[in-house]
Amino acid sequence: MVQPADLMPGADRFGPIAANAPVLPVYKGSALVGHAFLTSDFVNTTGYSGRPIHVLVGLTPDGVVTGAKLVDHHEPIVLIGIPPARITAFIDGYIGRNVLELARQNVSSPPVDIVSGATVTVMVIGDSIIRSGKKVMQALGKGGAEAAAPTVVKSIDPSKTGTEDWATLVGDGSVRRLTLTVGEVNAAFERTGKAEAIARAEPGTADETFIDLYAGLATIPVVGRSLLGDAEYEALLQRLKPGQQAIVVAGQGRYSFKGSGYVRGGIFDRFELIQHEGAVRFRDKTHKRLGNLAAAGAPDFPEIGLFILPEGTEFDPADAWRLQLLVQRATAALDKAFVTFDLGYQPPDKYLRIERIAAPAPSVAAAVADPVEPEAAAETPLWQRIWQNRVVDVAVTGLAILLLTAIFFFQDQIVKRPALYERLRLGFLVFTLVWLGWIAHAQLSVVNVMTFANALRTDFRWDYFLMDPLVFILWCSVAASLLFWGRGAFCGWLCPFGALQELASKAAKKAGIRQIAVPFGLHQRLWPIKYMIFLALFGLSFYSLAFAERMAEIEPFKTAIILHFIRDWWFVAFAVALVAAGLFIERFFCRYLCPLGAALAIPGRMRMFDWLKRYSECGSPCRRCANECPVQAIHPDGSINPNECIQCLHCQMLYHHDRKCPVVIQKRLKRERREATQPALADTALSGTPAPRAPVLTSDPATGRLTARP
Repeated sequence: MVQPADLMPGADRFGPIAANAPVLPVYKGSALVGHAFLTSDFVNTTGYSGRPIHVLVGLTPDGVVTGAKLVDHHEPIVLIGIPPARITAFIDGYIGRNVLELARQNVSSPPVDIVSGATVTVMVIGDSIIRSGKKVMQALGKGGAEAAAPTVVKSIDPSKTGTEDWATLVGDGSVRRLTLTVGEVNAAFERTGKAEAIARAEPGTADETFIDLYAGLATIPVVGRSLLGDAEYEALLQRLKPGQQAIVVAGQGRYSFKGSGYVRGGIFDRFELIQHEGAVRFRDKTHKRLGNLAAAGAPDFPEIGLFILPEGTEFDPADAWRLQLLVQRATAALDKAFVTFDLGYQPPDKYLRIERIAAPAPSVAAAVADPVEPEAAAETPLWQRIWQNRVVDVAVTGLAILLLTAIFFFQDQIVKRPALYERLRLGFLVFTLVWLGWIAHAQLSVVNVMTFANALRTDFRWDYFLMDPLVFILWCSVAASLLFWGRGAFCGWLCPFGALQELASKAAKKAGIRQIAVPFGLHQRLWPIKYMIFLALFGLSFYSLAFAERMAEIEPFKTAIILHFIRDWWFVAFAVALVAAGLFIERFFCRYLCPLGAALAIPGRMRMFDWLKRYSECGSPCRRCANECPVQAIHPDGSINPNECIQCLHCQMLYHHDRKCPVVIQKRLKRERREATQPALADTALSGTPAPRAPVLTSDPATGRLTARP
């Protein structure tokens, strides 16, 4: 639990929430030293996971950041990968900086060092601190001319209908949560200084759950219908008077938010709803006990209640409110001590109808005193600033994709020159691994697929995906290449971990490490593993995206590429083991375990062209291509499996090779014989001596080795 001193050095308490904004005044004794607020209450803080990133910030009255804490997020790179200390260090870099000055500068990159490997996440965090801080200053009347910005009028939009699952409701703030541990409650009573209350500490371990409390506004159509179900929601609408509102509260843990002391017609005395200066307590007659929540994936709460606000209550459903939980502790036979905890609620903007009413123009004096442009004109969207900051990276990636496109379109001319082909492929793989992977961190992942699918079901916005320019460009190129070449364009050329495996395999072969030839029958039966892994992850993502992201660690990409093997030992050991397996079985992970490869292979079946050439002799009698294919994507009969092919073009190099392909060798020998016998024919005609016959080539079906016989 964040304490006042964590956000404002020397502060000892929070005051009541401000009337005009969800902002807490922070006091040191009786002196106001600043304000605290949650960034997600003011601006969109959605990160790469598609979920909000919540940061609690402390500001001085003149707009200087004094402290900031990351309190909740679902970013996969931070949950598993980047050490929390690095994110904390990034956030601490804003301490001592004035948010109004940073907003005026409107720079394309954060004023502090970016955390390598978590660029999108930290950019969102930094941007949200600046923009929300600026809005807080405006709300407090300290934002200069911008305080006279157009008035925003919000109301619940009844046209927004449908239902959401529990994970989505909690993730986007439709349902808010307050979790207290035994340790946090005991610490709160200790801060009261009451010896009797401190002496009666709550038993149990400090991290044991005291209460896990959830609340949502049931009169928002999507929220109400999702939580109550169609029948219960329609019954609620029939019961409500015009303008009347209702909330759903659910809890679990050792502490009951209802308590056991209320009676029929009595008051629930353990919580109240507060909005601005008004407070609402609920009576039993406006309460309905619910057995369960209808939202898919909702926990089985022991306590769920539907509470209707009394008729005539002044309550704005589109504005912020909070549920204040009263925790009591007996100190004597008739005495009790109390502490309170707040569950804040801000209806998500996606459920609101927002209208702007023009405000009077600011005075000339105000404009001169603080000539700040209106927000809409002054602020460039975050994703645009990220693109501007990475224009060189975008250009290099674009050129690499153009080069790869040229390689495929002119593949016949390239593969006819084996030395050129080998150098070009080796150089491209080194570029992909070193620059695209280790430097630019442009490694696609199955997590991208799951996040995109989840966004389509919830609040899809392109700016979520535009925040990582290189990943966005790569996905666009993958989408196009699937129609032309299948998954191989990415897997064989643009995947940094795939490049690492192939380069390691080349080094192993040069070092004389004996390769393991997997029997084709067994090889075929191992293929489906990666498809099963992908389907399991994809299905799991519909239940819990955060859990699916954790399970996606079967991809070693984050460890080997993004974090450069600098990670907890078990992650490093797993990644090294996969690379080591590839020393004996080339691209072992790509062949059997890669869920991203499986995800791309499924739509790759729709490709429109077949660019890989074959002879009728391929497979019978010659199997050289099948034996040399780095991923064994060529069947013994000579056909190529497009689901497994990585478009490395090695088979095409063999197809044109007049020293390795029997068909081309026969053509070469016939040509050489014809050229050699041209002068001899004249002599033969004069002497009558028969010309020599060219040898006949045969191929060993098992090895592809050629032999010549007269």
